[in-house]
Amino acid sequence: MIRVLFLFACRIAPVALLATGVFVAAPVWAQTAKKGPSVTAGDNGTIPKKDTAAETAPASTGGETPVKADEAKKDEDKPADGPSTGLSVLDRMGADLPALPAEKPFTGKVDEAFGAFQRGRYLTAMELALPRAQLGDPAAQTLVAEILDRGLGVRRNREQAMFWYGQSANGGDPTGMFKYAILLMERSRSKEDRAKADELMKKSADLGNASAQFNYGQVLVADSPGEKGLAAALPYYEKSAEQGIADAQYAVSQIYLNLKGLPEEKTKRAREWLLRAARAGYDTAQLDLGIWLVNGTGGERDYDAGFKWLKRAADGGNPVAQSKLAQLYIHALGTKPDPIQAAKWFVLARRAGLNDPLLEDFYLGLNEDQQKAAVDAANKYRSGS
Repeated sequence: MIRVLFLFACRIAPVALLATGVFVAAPVWAQTAKKGPSVTAGDNGTIPKKDTAAETAPASTGGETPVKADEAKKDEDKPADGPSTGLSVLDRMGADLPALPAEKPFTGKVDEAFGAFQRGRYLTAMELALPRAQLGDPAAQTLVAEILDRGLGVRRNREQAMFWYGQSANGGDPTGMFKYAILLMERSRSKEDRAKADELMKKSADLGNASAQFNYGQVLVADSPGEKGLAAALPYYEKSAEQGIADAQYAVSQIYLNLKGLPEEKTKRAREWLLRAARAGYDTAQLDLGIWLVNGTGGERDYDAGFKWLKRAADGGNPVAQSKLAQLYIHALGTKPDPIQAAKWFVLARRAGLNDPLLEDFYLGLNEDQQKAAVDAANKYRSGS
C-alpha cells in the first residue's frame, strides 16, 4: 500500500546510499523496486566461490555420516524461521493449559461507522459517517473521504474526496493530513501546494502516523541529498520502522550499515532491520539479506540461510535474485551444485531482461541436452506445472 502511494510524490528521486549500489525507496523508485538493486559480492559482480579449505566439510569415506538420534530430533524440532512451535512445558507434563485471562471490558466509544467500513458495509458506513463529517468530526471526514477516494459502494469522486481530506486535515486528524498531503503531491505541481504537502506530512509524522513518517523521511532525503539528508531522515525512518512499515525497515538497515558516525549499537542492528523487512515480504530486502548472509555483511556468513532468502526472492519473481541464485547453484553455496538449476534461473532472469555475461558463458558451455533441460525447467516453472 505504501509503495503505491509513493507514486504520487513524483518530485522525489532515488537517493544512492554511499557506495553500496542500494537505493532508499523513493516515489519514482517504487516502480522499479521489484527488480531490486544489483548488490554485488565481488569486484566482478559475482558471488565468490566458497573457500573449500575453510567452508567445506571433509568428504565421507563410507556413505553419509550417521547422525545421533538426539541431534536429529533437535534439528527436526527447530523451526525454519520464527519462534518454536513445539510442545510447552505444561503439555509435556500432561497438565491442562491454564485458562486465558479475562478480556478487559471496552469502555471507549464504539465507532459504528468505522466498524461498518471494516466489515465491508460501505454504504452503511457512509450513511453513519457523513452526518458526523458535516458536523466537523475529523475522523468521520477522513472516513467519508476514503470511501469517495476509493469508490467503495459509491461512485468514485476524487474532487469530493480531496475536499473531505482537507477538512479532516484542518481538523487535526493525522491520517487525513497524510492522505491530503499525498493528493496535493499527486495533483499539483505548484510550489505553494508542495510546501503545504510537506508541512502536512511533517505534522502527520510528528503525530505518529507511520506512513507519514516514512514519506517525510523521503522528503528530507530528496531535499538534501547525501549524508546530511539521510541523517535528518533517519529518526523518521526509525519511528516508521518500529511501527512495521517494511520500506522504512529496509531504509534503516541500509543507513545503519553505510552512514558514518552512527553509534555501534545501531550499526550492529542493520541486519536485524533487513530481516524484519524481508519477513514482511519485501523482495528487495529478501535479495539483500541473501547476499549479506552469503558475503558476511553485517554479521557472520551463513550460506544455507543466504540461499533460502535468495530462493524466496527469486520465487517471487525478482530477476536479480534469480541471477544470484544461479551463481549459488554453480558454486555450491548453500546448496548442491546443479548446472541445470543454475541454467534455469539464468534463463528466467534473462527473460525478465537481466542478462549476466558470465552466466551467459556458463550457459553456452553446457551441452545441448543440458541447455534443453534448463529451458524446459524454466518453461515449467513459468507455467506453474
